[in-house]
Amino acid sequence: MKIRSRLNPSKPCFSFEFFPPKTPEGEKQLWETLDDLRSLEPGFVSVTYGAGGSTRDRTIELVSHIKERTGIEAMAHLTCVGHTKEEIAEVLARLAKYRIENVLALRGDPPKGQETFQKTDGGMGNAGELVDFISQQGLGFCVGAAAYPEGHVETASREADLQHLKAKVDAGCDFLITQLFFDNAFYFDFVERARRAGINVPIVPGIMPITNVEQVNRFVRMCGATVPMRLQLELEKVKDDPTAVMQLGVAHATVQCLELLQRGVPGIHFYTLNRSPASRMIVTALRARSQTS
Repeated sequence: MKIRSRLNPSKPCFSFEFFPPKTPEGEKQLWETLDDLRSLEPGFVSVTYGAGGSTRDRTIELVSHIKERTGIEAMAHLTCVGHTKEEIAEVLARLAKYRIENVLALRGDPPKGQETFQKTDGGMGNAGELVDFISQQGLGFCVGAAAYPEGHVETASREADLQHLKAKVDAGCDFLITQLFFDNAFYFDFVERARRAGINVPIVPGIMPITNVEQVNRFVRMCGATVPMRLQLELEKVKDDPTAVMQLGVAHATVQCLELLQRGVPGIHFYTLNRSPASRMIVTALRARSQTS
């Protein structure tokens, strides 16, 4: 089923992102996490694509196995880094063969050891070109793309970033999933600006529950997200207590999600880091709240 049909503010869906594990232990953890989250009836799950396309075959394999083994709709991430158009066409054909209907089109991060993005000869230079290329293949994919409430770290301004986003949507993007954020004000402001710019596809907020202080600091440096000062101070107080950090992270994300749902988001996408406890606690709390309200 195409993801765009599941994004409805009157019945918002929950979805989860995973990455291809590198070890047998990691793979065991992934399937345990999927089995644990399966009872939450996610609208879909997505599987990331390593820097430089390093997990291409593993991503294709995982999305097909997830859909076949669990019955959960699975979406493959796809980047243009390190790939020619012919190689990307081959990937798309393989996904279609496995009856994968949804793709998240991304420019992608540079390979390890390379600081800036470099267009591959015979390839594409940005996500907008990739969205257009996918649409031209005529394989019927529902295409998602990334959005950045606080602006992409490489973009000169939020206005310029918004124009890049508009180009992706005009090229055939069906829905958007945002980069993680910890202050809902950034999301609501972003959606308002996007609508004024003529971007009318569903915009799904991306939420990453904080479970590890060092880990979240690393993500924040990479993507430029802002951690509210009050949350920073509270995290600093409990940084050496893993249980307290998770409790704080879950509580903050739950409050975020409650407000997002109250204001009509079409769904919420959780960055799980291949672990289920935090996301499970949040979704369980949200559903319990909806049943009593």
